Amino acid sequence: QVQLAESGGGLVQAGGSLRLSCAASGGIFGSYSMGWFRRAPGKEREFVAAITWNGLYTTYKNYADFVKGRSTISGDNAKNTMYLEMNSLKPEDTAIYYCAARLGKLTRPSSSSDYDYWGRGTQVTVSS
Repeated sequence: QVQLAESGGGLVQAGGSLRLSCAASGGIFGSYSMGWFRRAPGKEREFVAAITWNGLYTTYKNYADFVKGRSTISGDNAKNTMYLEMNSLKPEDTAIYYCAARLGKLTRPSSSSDYDYWGRGTQVTVSS
């Protein structure tokens, strides 16, 4: 059973940076994909970014428009860990950030239904 554990959330001032991590265990290997979603207070869960590995290197990356240019998704395949570096944070980035994963490639990266495994989330709070 694949398990995902997020870390790195916290309280940061507007304009600051955070790096979120998602460690996968229990069966993630070879070709697989991971993504970040977030849920802000009173809003639905939304896609943030996604990445796919083929077992050797990254083959795909995708970002939501609202994080393009100020966030970078990356991963350490050897450690089965994904990262999301977020810069120039805004108060509207305040949300619970969730890590998700699936074996193989993504067909609809921005759809939560494309992922089979989910973490419990990490809170990111950006103060103005």
